[in-house]
Amino acid sequence: MQYITPRWPAPPTIKSLTTIRSCWGAPDTSQAAERQRLATLFSLPSDPAWLKQIHSNIAIPANPHHCDHEADASYTDQLGRVCLVLTADCLPVLICNLQGTKVAAAHAGWRGLAKGIIENTITAMNTDPNQLLIWLGPAIGPEKFEVGSDVYYAFIDQDRAYEHCFTSISADKWLANLYQLATVRLNKLGIKKIYGGEYCTHRQNNLFYSYRRDQGKTGRMASVIWIDR
Repeated sequence: MQYITPRWPAPPTIKSLTTIRSCWGAPDTSQAAERQRLATLFSLPSDPAWLKQIHSNIAIPANPHHCDHEADASYTDQLGRVCLVLTADCLPVLICNLQGTKVAAAHAGWRGLAKGIIENTITAMNTDPNQLLIWLGPAIGPEKFEVGSDVYYAFIDQDRAYEHCFTSISADKWLANLYQLATVRLNKLGIKKIYGGEYCTHRQNNLFYSYRRDQGKTGRMASVIWIDR
């Protein structure tokens, strides 16, 4: 296996995948070489919209001239334009509409989620939420994502509905569920067609890189999506 194919009822025009650690994304390799190798490995129809990810709520069009711009999501309604995000514990969110004419990819760590990266991406797509499909890609699982009060209150201060996304393990420590946090935000937008969320990058070391497990010295997985003919 070289990659993971999302299990979701996307239209046949939608192509999407997430790489695994044995295939691509090793640390200490040439960025330019790895970018070219990704395109070759998966016969990508164009150069992806490589983002300078900064844990923001910025979503930009997946245009060639936006390459390496600061953002954490890209979107497009153009054939062959590739949306891409890199992760190694944060949550990759792939999005398409039921008609297969719009796609997006978002990098959703806890900071991006709290700031509204999902909401801004959905707004930028300018589509009825009832017409959207979501796939939640490989992220750190709820048994391994220990956080402090800063993370807890970043969500609880917004809405007490996030309480069930945290499990208390001490006076000021919680286990956070990124998949649930994203799902709550998606549901609040009226989005119900949500798939994925079954992986743990920290525990499944044979498949994934993990920033926490590897103490920052790690590679990245690429999650990509585009519209085919």
